[in-house]
Amino acid sequence: MNIYVSNLSFNVQDEDLREFFAPYGEVTSAKVINDRETGRSRGFGFVEMSDDEAAKKAIGELDQATVEGRAIRVSLAKPKEERAGGNGGYKRNDSYNRNRW
Repeated sequence: MNIYVSNLSFNVQDEDLREFFAPYGEVTSAKVINDRETGRSRGFGFVEMSDDEAAKKAIGELDQATVEGRAIRVSLAKPKEERAGGNGGYKRNDSYNRNRW
């Protein structure tokens, strides 16, 4: 089960996130999301646990828990949504600028 964790301190690293969830069951992955340009934490991350029951228990007990002075939010991660293409809103049928001259 994939778990979304937000309002993390910027000091929390992947291994710290793994340690928060380890008492509840096997953590298959733990990743704090970092800004591409600065490399600094964006304050949220994802934890994947192999046992759904353990993950539900972790969500219930860790949601609103205080970690490094911050009340973290823990919930079931939503599936990643398909994003629109990055062509700036223009249709790519090669007609842009065709009739300009």
